[in-house]
Amino acid sequence: MNNINIEKFNYERPRDECGVFGVYGHPDAAAIVALGLHALQHRGQESAGIVSFDGNQFHAERHMGLVSEHFTKTKLLDRLIGPAAVGHVRYSTAGDTVLRNVQPLFADLAGGGFAIAHNGNLTNALSLRNELVKHGSIFQSTSDTETILQLVARSKRSDTLSRFIDALFQIEGAYALVVLTNKKLIGARDPLGIRPLVLGKLDGHYILASETCAFDIIGATFVREIDNGEIVIITEDGLKSVKPFPPLGSRPCIFEYIYFSRPDSIIGGLSVYECRKKFGAQLANESNISADVVVPIPDSGVPAAIGYAEQSNIPFEFGIIRNHYVGRTFIEPSDQIRNLGVKLKHNANALLVKGKRVILIDDSIVRGTTSVKIIQMIRDAGAKEVHMRISAPPIIHPDFYGIDTPNQNQLLAANHNLEKMCEYIGADSLAFLSIDGLYKAMGHKKGRDSRNPFYTDHCFTGDYPTQLRDQESKTNVRQLSLLSEPL
Repeated sequence: MNNINIEKFNYERPRDECGVFGVYGHPDAAAIVALGLHALQHRGQESAGIVSFDGNQFHAERHMGLVSEHFTKTKLLDRLIGPAAVGHVRYSTAGDTVLRNVQPLFADLAGGGFAIAHNGNLTNALSLRNELVKHGSIFQSTSDTETILQLVARSKRSDTLSRFIDALFQIEGAYALVVLTNKKLIGARDPLGIRPLVLGKLDGHYILASETCAFDIIGATFVREIDNGEIVIITEDGLKSVKPFPPLGSRPCIFEYIYFSRPDSIIGGLSVYECRKKFGAQLANESNISADVVVPIPDSGVPAAIGYAEQSNIPFEFGIIRNHYVGRTFIEPSDQIRNLGVKLKHNANALLVKGKRVILIDDSIVRGTTSVKIIQMIRDAGAKEVHMRISAPPIIHPDFYGIDTPNQNQLLAANHNLEKMCEYIGADSLAFLSIDGLYKAMGHKKGRDSRNPFYTDHCFTGDYPTQLRDQESKTNVRQLSLLSEPL
């Protein structure tokens, strides 16, 4: 172990973002939304909310915790009446973890009720918020989503849809939105398509969701993805599509394939599970090493480990078992128990790794803490060698589009070379999938084209697809303060 301060590196991978779901015209709308949110629970575990409309009145239930803890028939669903509803599961990337930030956010506007749920992050929300507050807006939350709500409320356009479009032209960053009004369900995806949004149908009624896996749980049919920059309007008369933005090339977030989306989802016509297997196979081609067993760090490392094992002809084994019952409500342990760290969630399958050369497969390293503990755990179980392989390139830049990554000075790969990282995590060797290899695994035969990268891959390359207005403002403020200091 080298002298890197382990205390500040306190979680391993990018945090999940958010999930949205909406249905229009179905008699069991709220129950369907609850099931859809349950399928999207992996995208956010801090809070869940549903807003429904019964033709006369909106009904809202927003709670901290998991979907299953609140939205059951005997508790809240009986109150969420009506044939239209929208829902949200949240992991906060903008705004505090408090009830007032739980979505969908709702307000009575000039044109009627307006409920909005948002997956993504606005890169100019702070700048817009400051301007809105200057002109009299009163914010009830610290979420960037309320900025959109405030812009709609202040728009001078004649109808709700026009006011919504007016608001979208003022925001920057990544978003997939579902909106419920008195007469319509609206879905919108940012002009670059960074965040996912898909359209489905159940019993003749349209559904919007973050991922296709949410359709499977309710037996809905996948229709298509919402295009980048597209707005869909669903009413009693059917579906209408408008594309108010100038056409831009699509730049979906590559992390949806690497980590965020469920393996059983389809994104951009590609199976997430198959992509992850191919990442592992490409990783084996690039950095194979003699070993006795390939072991995934569950659960997200499993498909890549299968691909690596098949390509390298090294046996695949579940050498680590994950405890799926350690969650938010687990009793707060004492300091002594807390020091056991990763063993609350993972335990070595000792008989499978003892005396063997082990290749561990994971999807990412952010700060490195979990990698340190898992490698030590495998060594304690008797492994002869431990080699770490990561099925994505090194994360060297923070994200500002809805992924909770640390500041750059806390990203392990941004501050240390491969040798130092390997020394820090305690592995015998360490290798990452190359950026070209990542693209090749997804069907781009020549790798990444710097002139047209196709995916949003800024965490690896620093190639941010939009202006980072709030971050630039912070930098400018810092530069001004430095200039004002006496020399």
